[in-house]
Amino acid sequence: MTSAMWTLGVEWLAAAAPDPRACKRAWDQGSGIALLEAGRFWDVLSVPDQLGLLTLDMLWRPSLPVPGPTLVDTAAHRVGFFLPPDPAGRWIGAGVRHASRGSWVAVPPPYRPARFLEWLVPPDGTSSLHQPATLELALRQANGTLAVLAPLRGA
Repeated sequence: MTSAMWTLGVEWLAAAAPDPRACKRAWDQGSGIALLEAGRFWDVLSVPDQLGLLTLDMLWRPSLPVPGPTLVDTAAHRVGFFLPPDPAGRWIGAGVRHASRGSWVAVPPPYRPARFLEWLVPPDGTSSLHQPATLELALRQANGTLAVLAPLRGA
């Protein structure tokens, strides 16, 4: 990413904070992590890391648009997909969590990891997000693949 894209990504992400300047200060001078409210500009669909990483891999197809912002939490072993706000969204599945209005999400700055949080696909400032139908299909395919591989791994 170019520095202009980093700047746009920072501004886009910080806009979700109650105080965007304080958010950017936390990224630069504090812990490197800011708590941002979901549901205004984006929601986050969080899934177990094995499912999330395989899903993201399936989304990197020449026939599909570049995946939207995707965050990994290595301490909680989860991957978060940023998608359009949908307070009525009903995501169902083992270990699936949907963060929307009223939920807060810990995020590092788009330009570097912070402690256990890192962007796999950082926001680029264009407001590009994962499309729910495309994400759902990739999650189903990844879940099917993991179900087939489970007996082979002894899980």
